[in-house]
Amino acid sequence: MIACRKQFTDTLLELAREDKDIIAVTTDARGSVTLGDYANALPEQFVECGIAEQDAVGISAGLAHSGKKVFCCGPACFYVARSLEQVKVDLAYSENPVTILGVSGGVAYGALGATHHSLHDIAALRTFPGMTVCLPSDWRVTKKLVKFLVDFNKPCYVRVGRAAVPDVYENDDFHFEVGKAIQIMDGKDVTIVATGETVYHAWQAGLKLKEQGISARVLDCSWLKPFDEEAIRRAAAETGRIVTVEEHSQFGGLGAMVCETISENPVPVRIIGIPDENVVHGTNAEIFHHYGMDAEGITKSATDFVRKK
Repeated sequence: MIACRKQFTDTLLELAREDKDIIAVTTDARGSVTLGDYANALPEQFVECGIAEQDAVGISAGLAHSGKKVFCCGPACFYVARSLEQVKVDLAYSENPVTILGVSGGVAYGALGATHHSLHDIAALRTFPGMTVCLPSDWRVTKKLVKFLVDFNKPCYVRVGRAAVPDVYENDDFHFEVGKAIQIMDGKDVTIVATGETVYHAWQAGLKLKEQGISARVLDCSWLKPFDEEAIRRAAAETGRIVTVEEHSQFGGLGAMVCETISENPVPVRIIGIPDENVVHGTNAEIFHHYGMDAEGITKSATDFVRKK
């Protein structure tokens, strides 16, 4: 298992050694982001802004406007709250192609509570015209994503967690394309749609459901904007039920996007995510289990959903 944040910065360092236009910007977060090796190896391609996320986004926008390939890195909770206006105006509205790497996203900070959770980021950022949003599911997806983003000409928000993540893919032999979901399992009884670190749990739930005689299709929707509406509509038509899983508020995120997509030809949808409450304190795994976002919870919810008349 490899942490997505580590794979992201390792790949970025590898690419930056060969491309002097790549710049990493951070906000007293080189440890959290795992940018220490990058800063030591390429100090001339590294900008430390201190605890000043609003400044960091503005500086990143200026660097991008001058032709640099900029990755602005730090805790997700601050870049989608404290500096949200700068992301909206300096990046999305001004069309400056900066990648925001939000680490320790969702509930990764666990017991630190609501101030450090980022559970509104999908809902907010997908409303910004020109903004791209991606939550990679494992280190292999993350590696392909970084290589793609180096020459991407639009602003992008990438959210990853903190801890090492189990492998979703056994090798690199999978098709990774902007705006396209990846089908991990095929099935006819229900579709489980997941994003980010919930994808592994959705896949494991799909395997458990198979043992129970329930045929589940599992989709990795790493790309949330642009969103693979075609895959969702096809899943709705072919399986008749959809369960969504996200490390995000139940409002405005993946579940809402699925419902919006199939609104003209609806099928039953069950949204698994964080309800309208401040998250219970605990480890990432404990929080996932409490809200039914782990394999056990997804399996139970999908089983009840399929068998419900």
